[in-house]
Amino acid sequence: MENIESKIEDVLNHIKNVQNNCYKLGIKLIRMGNFELGRNLIKNGQIHDNSKFTGIEFEHLFPGSIILTDVIKHHASTNPHHPEYWGDIHKMPELYIAEMVCDCCGRGAEMGTDTRNWFSNEATKKYNFSMEDEVGRKITYFLDLLLVPVFKKN
Repeated sequence: MENIESKIEDVLNHIKNVQNNCYKLGIKLIRMGNFELGRNLIKNGQIHDNSKFTGIEFEHLFPGSIILTDVIKHHASTNPHHPEYWGDIHKMPELYIAEMVCDCCGRGAEMGTDTRNWFSNEATKKYNFSMEDEVGRKITYFLDLLLVPVFKKN
């Protein structure tokens, strides 16, 4: 039972992190005049990853589950903040790209990893885009609004 409670706590902490990121980015977008995107991002943050509490995702989203890979694929294909939902990251609406950035920043903070580096070096290969194309520019824009600026070498 303790393992289940721990996993639920981990999921809830992740959702809180993403909600906070959606709020932070959403408010910045609203202040910059992009009211609809900001408002809708905050709204999406309130329901982010709710699917993890029902059905196959709840039953099997635990370490050691023999079908964990299938559960992750199911989650990604049924939640629009994942490129797999759209079949191609280039088909993702801006709202879901923003939520994806909030999600990845939350996960990066939880894992102690560099989200900018992950997007540049791993996500570009996984999802077949460039940081210089339209999707990459949107991701960079949202990252720059959400994250503390990177230290620059003199």
